[in-house]
Amino acid sequence: MARGVEGGYRIWDNRARRWWGDLYELCPDELLNELNGARDYTKITALLRKYRAQKR
Repeated sequence: MARGVEGGYRIWDNRARRWWGDLYELCPDELLNELNGARDYTKITALLRKYRAQKR
């Protein structure tokens, strides 16, 4: 589940009950839709890698 926090968006892991991944300053719509929708692990992983690479 993606949640808005101060400075952007973070991913909340309901199973582990903690934040997971990076803080995103801009809202990556594709990633948010997948996290809050179908939750396909492979697609989420690919999107995380894509957006992480763009930050560099």
